[in-house]
Amino acid sequence: MTVSGPRPTRRGFVALGAAALLSASVAVPRTVAADRRSAVLTWYDATAEAVAAAGAATQVTNSRAWAIAWLAAARAAGDVPRGVDRAAYQEAALVAAVHHALVELVPGRAGQLDATFRQSVDRIPDGEARSLGVAAGRREAVGVLDRRRHDGLDPASVNAPYPVPAPRPGIWQPTPPAYAPATQYGNRLAVPFLLRTPDQFRPGPPPALDSGRYAADLAEVRAYGAVDSEARSPHQTETATFWLGSSLTLYTEPLRVALSRSPAGTAELARQVALFHVALVDTQIATSDGKYAYERWRPVTAIRTGAIDPDPGWTPLHTTPAHPDHPSGHNTYSGTAEAVLTAFFGPRTAPFELTSPTAPGVTRTYTSWRRLSDENVEARVLSGIHTRSADEAGITLGRRVAWYALEHAGELFGSR
Repeated sequence: MTVSGPRPTRRGFVALGAAALLSASVAVPRTVAADRRSAVLTWYDATAEAVAAAGAATQVTNSRAWAIAWLAAARAAGDVPRGVDRAAYQEAALVAAVHHALVELVPGRAGQLDATFRQSVDRIPDGEARSLGVAAGRREAVGVLDRRRHDGLDPASVNAPYPVPAPRPGIWQPTPPAYAPATQYGNRLAVPFLLRTPDQFRPGPPPALDSGRYAADLAEVRAYGAVDSEARSPHQTETATFWLGSSLTLYTEPLRVALSRSPAGTAELARQVALFHVALVDTQIATSDGKYAYERWRPVTAIRTGAIDPDPGWTPLHTTPAHPDHPSGHNTYSGTAEAVLTAFFGPRTAPFELTSPTAPGVTRTYTSWRRLSDENVEARVLSGIHTRSADEAGITLGRRVAWYALEHAGELFGSR
């Protein structure tokens, strides 16, 4: 089992076409770049709306929808026939690929997607470039859908039954208040896009129960993560609540901001969206592998029943999700997103605002992708649902999967 990965240098751009990215940033006029972004952002928003309105109950299944649709778009837009208008062909290819994939993956939004498709196609000059582009987009969508049809990322497979082990110190048990069955066990059995195996970057084990690190972890969660904590500040409570929701939802806007500011062309923008979500699907597979390999109990179980000074009435600020502690899934997601955004757009960005559906009325401003990760680490401790060790292991795992995806992106976009 491999437990290390390359740190991200600019080598990750080689597979994606660094020269194209760099030349685009120099040579593409601002108005032309804006026109190219229009179709990309229209279908980015259409994807987000479709998945939010009629997507699956399992986050990884929704990430898969993004990955399939935009991988098809990137492939279709990246291979332009000679003698046709390049911009028109690429736009048509992207529109058709994303539309066709989403109609199959999110059929409840077919009417809205069809209307957006007609509007998008009507904006492209009629002619050979448009017709060939539409055909290529549909062809690539069919191909990617067929190859991923039995990948184990449908909701039933993702939530395959998990045989709960007998209670013993350190081992996961269903958590209050619902004591629900474990979820996401089947992720670790799914087929990744790029990883060779789900355990390729499995993190090391959580701290031993008799270690100083574990004692410190648990003491921190007990003090700062309790529902009635006197140690947690109002700002820390806001942080916990802000990052409580779906990572897919919370990272949709940061990626959109980056795309909207990019000078890259249609094909490169599609590749960036595709790789972002391909890496996140593989990360969620790797996360469940780690969780169910170690089966580490959650803080609420440890504090109530297994601590040196057990507190049977201790309750976390937020309800504990129904799966093991190590590594933290929110933080694996965050680590991957941070690494991909940094590789494509640099570590810092002009200020942008972010809101959260779990913290109505709160707006936060960011200028770096790293700060989102840092807040995620703190948030899960402050919510009382993860140890810091699980959070930090999650960030590391996410980054390793992302770096691997960047290094092997040619397998996605090269000849097939």
